[in-house]
Amino acid sequence: MSKPVLGLVLGGILGVFDGLTALVSAPETAPQIAGIVAGSTFKGLIVGLIVGYVAHKKQSLPLGLLVGLVAGAFFAWLVTLGGPYFWEIILPGSVLGLVVGYATQRYGRRPPVMAG
Repeated sequence: MSKPVLGLVLGGILGVFDGLTALVSAPETAPQIAGIVAGSTFKGLIVGLIVGYVAHKKQSLPLGLLVGLVAGAFFAWLVTLGGPYFWEIILPGSVLGLVVGYATQRYGRRPPVMAG
């Protein structure tokens, strides 16, 4: 699977679990869980696409981890603006970015180089 596609798929799947962590870290948010999971999935897709694009351009595990961490934390931070659950949102979002960054760099396939 190409790196951008892997990042997109993995980001979306992990985004679901990112959203579900709200039930553990803030159980009082249970009535809003569908919206939280949808938002986290969308956030994971964006982070996965960014990480996949960088992984496609540069073959560097440290760079993939850094971009994943920063992108995950940044989009999670955007969600926290005006909200009370800072660390409950930032930590899972950052972990999502790290995992997607690692997996995309490690397991994604680069397109073949065209000789010419």
